[in-house]
Amino acid sequence: MKTNAARLLDSLGISYELREYEVDLEDLSAGTVARKIGLPAEQVFKTLVARGDRTGVLLAVVPGDAELDLKALARLSGDRRVEVVPLREVQPLTGYVRGGVTALACRKDYPVFADETLELFDQVSVSAGMRGLQILLAPVDYLRAARAIVGPISKEKA
Repeated sequence: MKTNAARLLDSLGISYELREYEVDLEDLSAGTVARKIGLPAEQVFKTLVARGDRTGVLLAVVPGDAELDLKALARLSGDRRVEVVPLREVQPLTGYVRGGVTALACRKDYPVFADETLELFDQVSVSAGMRGLQILLAPVDYLRAARAIVGPISKEKA
C-alpha cells in the first residue's frame, strides 16, 4: 500500500521498507507499535503536533520511549512557549489521524524538529501516514525528506 509519505520518499529516490502491524485502537502508543514491528521503542519515532507562540504549528519527532520536552523544543524553534495542540486539531492541521501522524507529506509544510537520538541508529521507524503501517529508513534519509532540524527535544518518561 502506498501512502503520500511513501510517494514522497519514492519521488526523492529514498529507499525504505513498509511494515504493517495490527492496530489496537485502545492502545496507539509507540511502545506497542514497536513491539508489533519488532524494534525497540527508542528506535520507533512518534510525530507530535505542537504550536509555538512565534513559529505557529510545528512537528516534533521524538523516540517512542520518551516524552517531548516542550521547553527544549521552544529553545530549538525560537519560541518563548510551545504547547501540544489539542487532539481535535491534529487531523485538520496535518491530514493524518492520531496514530498515523508523520512529518512526511503533511497537509501543509510545517517546520519539523527531530530529537537528536534519531541519528544514533542505522534505521528508524516512523508512521507511514496511516495507522497500521510504518516506514523504516535510514535517519539521514528521513531528515532530508522531512527537512528536519535536529536537537535535544525529548526527555525520559516520568
